[in-house]
Amino acid sequence: MTPTMRAALWMSGAIASFTTMALAGRAVSLDHDTFELMLYRSLVGLFIMIVVIGFRGGPARIGRRHLGLHLVRNISHFTGQNLWFYAITVVPLAQVFALEFSAPLWALVLAPIFLNEAITRSRALAALVGFVGILVVTQPFSAPLTPGVLAAAGAAIGFAGSAIFTRRLTRTENVLSILFWLTAMQAVFGLVMAGWDGDLAAPTAAALPWLVLIGFAGLLAHLCLTSALRLAPAAVVMPVDFVRLPLIAVIGWVFYDEGFEAAVLLGGALIIAANWINLRVEARRR
Repeated sequence: MTPTMRAALWMSGAIASFTTMALAGRAVSLDHDTFELMLYRSLVGLFIMIVVIGFRGGPARIGRRHLGLHLVRNISHFTGQNLWFYAITVVPLAQVFALEFSAPLWALVLAPIFLNEAITRSRALAALVGFVGILVVTQPFSAPLTPGVLAAAGAAIGFAGSAIFTRRLTRTENVLSILFWLTAMQAVFGLVMAGWDGDLAAPTAAALPWLVLIGFAGLLAHLCLTSALRLAPAAVVMPVDFVRLPLIAVIGWVFYDEGFEAAVLLGGALIIAANWINLRVEARRR
């Protein structure tokens, strides 16, 4: 099997994991708020990481030199993930996923600020096309923007910030260290935010399997994506992820009676096209 085919298989795992996390999040949305979801997801992930680290060299593999950068990265991701969990419970799944795909475009805008990367003509074009796609999905001038739509758009910005700071961390830190601090710090964030009012709901017997699934799927998604990118260029790997949009649209239609909205599909197509433009141009430049 060629490396490209193996990368496609890894991306199939990432697609399945992201989709599973969305469905599991909806299943327990009535039992737990988003902070509780993040707490239990992080605790499950932290347990898995401790076991993995134990087999891969122990605590010596965990870097401590850039805790400040880890903190900023995880605040950004924690914020984006909370907004995402909220969005998937109140707006159609296809709309959430379409807006989520704008995260790489927000990263293009943030990269000059935090990574000193120049905005080229192709990157500017990709950002412009993607922004038009966002406007088509959100329809800000034809209908009031709902909190769920704003949350989905905010989640994309949070994920973009997370990607920017992760890129900086990968210059000096290994994947185990990044994932350990991801789960450890976000478990603390989740505990503080979920428990500040003294009303922390313990997992019920019915909700526990879904919470474990959310934690496992979240880590597996990152593992699959990282493994795919090690085998093939981003220009080959990332377009496979775009299959998530039509897939989640079908799932929303079949299981949640969510109709196919032309604006969501058209806007999603523009966002995907913008990402494709950027990936292809960057691949040719390299």
